[in-house]
Amino acid sequence: MKTFFLKLTQIFSIVLLFHACSAPDVENESENSTDITITNKTFDFSTYRLVKITINDAEAFSKYDVYAYSDEPYYAGDKTFLNENDQLVTEPIYRNEVLDELIFSGIPTNGVLVQTINVSKYCNKLYVRRKNNLNFSSSVISIENGAASYTYSKPVTTKRVNNSFNKSTATTIVNDYLYCVNSAAELFQVNPIDGKLTFLSQMPMGSVTCAIDQANKCLYSVGNESPYPLMKYSIATDTWTTVKNIGVSGPRLDFNTNDGLLYFSRLDKIYTINPTTGALSAAKSIVGLHNVNGGDLAFAKDGTLFLCTFSGLYKLVLDQSNVYQSTRISADNLPFQPTSMTFDSNEDLWLSNNASSSDLIIMDTQTGGWKYVYGINAKNNTDYKRSINDLTTFRVYTTVDTVVDSDQDGVPDQDDASPLNAQVAFELFTPSKYGTGTIAFEDLWPSYGDYDFNDVALNYQVIAKLNAQNLAVQMDIICRVKSNGAGYTDGIGIEMTNLSPSQIKNVTGTVLTENYIVKSANGTEANQEHAVIILTDAAKNLFNERTITIEFTQPISTSELGIAPFNPFIIANKDRAREIHLPYAKPTSLGDNHFQITGVNRDNKGNYVSDKGMPWAISFIHDFKVPKEKINIANAYNFFVKWANSGGTLYQDWYKDNSGNRNVELIQE
Repeated sequence: MKTFFLKLTQIFSIVLLFHACSAPDVENESENSTDITITNKTFDFSTYRLVKITINDAEAFSKYDVYAYSDEPYYAGDKTFLNENDQLVTEPIYRNEVLDELIFSGIPTNGVLVQTINVSKYCNKLYVRRKNNLNFSSSVISIENGAASYTYSKPVTTKRVNNSFNKSTATTIVNDYLYCVNSAAELFQVNPIDGKLTFLSQMPMGSVTCAIDQANKCLYSVGNESPYPLMKYSIATDTWTTVKNIGVSGPRLDFNTNDGLLYFSRLDKIYTINPTTGALSAAKSIVGLHNVNGGDLAFAKDGTLFLCTFSGLYKLVLDQSNVYQSTRISADNLPFQPTSMTFDSNEDLWLSNNASSSDLIIMDTQTGGWKYVYGINAKNNTDYKRSINDLTTFRVYTTVDTVVDSDQDGVPDQDDASPLNAQVAFELFTPSKYGTGTIAFEDLWPSYGDYDFNDVALNYQVIAKLNAQNLAVQMDIICRVKSNGAGYTDGIGIEMTNLSPSQIKNVTGTVLTENYIVKSANGTEANQEHAVIILTDAAKNLFNERTITIEFTQPISTSELGIAPFNPFIIANKDRAREIHLPYAKPTSLGDNHFQITGVNRDNKGNYVSDKGMPWAISFIHDFKVPKEKINIANAYNFFVKWANSGGTLYQDWYKDNSGNRNVELIQE
């Protein structure tokens, strides 16, 4: 009897296990599937749009970086750091995220650069940054009627100085730029001729110090958070490294060309730092300062050391006792608190002040006289809307810098994405260089789902590799399944509708384990009219990030390539004909959009939109946070229905982490 009951228990357990793990029947629709009705039955649920960008620039070796742009800074979290007053404070940090939104880079061919990109529908502006021989400039351009254009006209921004690099009477053209840093970890430049600001790099850590080694084109900065690293930035390659954690921070730093050392100061002390090793010297005292907080130090061309604090400008002289004697130059207390200063090529002394939106000021080193040049108090419409906690001067000499082109593709190494590979010069990113997109699916089509859009959610970044002529030679798809809440085994694929399979040389990196996909020799799916790449035949295979590489037989234009994510789809339950696409997309040659089921078909038109107006897939050029299991998207995101019913004109950023958009407790981490 015991044996009988044991066997019965085992059978009952197996039945329960099978029932719990089996795929849902398409006839058994989710209980909350019909909670949403979208009144706008023609809406395609697109969260992004195509934009054609045209850049006109006839000057040789002009590289352009194009970014999605927003005027609003984003909250980067609370940071504990040492401020200008030498106080340890914890404050919220806001910064501009433009440098995280790089979409593509390129050099005009025959004076023109044309590219078509995807941008979020809420994005109405682009940030265009130009670089020519380390001369940076930028402009914000508007998107109008699906297009944006920029034409470069050379400004009068150069100065001529005596050529100190040879003994001839020839002259060298030099452009000065004020490089600025702040506690929000922003590195940007201001052109002293016109006051225009250009973002350069996101720093590893916020800082109130910076100094430039002109000969080696390096910027140094001491982080304002423990352990206070000495950070080194290569201006030529746009890269950061940490030299050493020096264990102390302060507001003042400059590079001395005479001894090759960094001079670092806080309160009434001056140290030297070896920029190669980060070794910090013993301190030397400063006497005669009326206020020891804030400020900066700077070496004049003749080697004279100047220092400012919140009490004004001082000239320093090292006496025989190794003590710096200070002489105050400014007769009165200043109406602003100086945080930084630097000499330009004309020996004008530039300062900035301690404010949430700093001003730029020029001061006379003989009398201490000064005037506002840029910023709110200059009253010339140059509100920078950010602090300048330190600044330094970078000089670009046109006769000194030579063009190095290692792979001889016509693109200088400093502008080349792959300087040793003549086939690759630039990169086109979707959605951006540092961002990922998400395609979220419901897999019960053509029956209603529960609309939590977490059955399959694929995170992706697509990088098109372009040659010097801006033609695509390769494409990398970096992807990861972030959610696989389906009961089915679902495959994931893309159709490149502009390309035939014969235009694909090779595909590597796909993962096929379920034996229902037939591949051609080049890695594309067999028996397809257009090039179809099956990333995987089971979503679980992509839980870890993977790169899938597609090489083209011949270089192709980006307009012919098309725009990622192309025509994405899933294959439901290993049934090759049951493809699920974005609204109003077409199935591939092997798909059937009039799939027959025994239950009620909720998509009689075969356009992947239900009779209640809901899609089975939504695509974002943003990292979309999917709802938790069985949580309807309309419950997780408060403005989803209003967005859809408006045809996408209202609440275009409904999925972003803005106040009121999300119910965080209903969303997966």
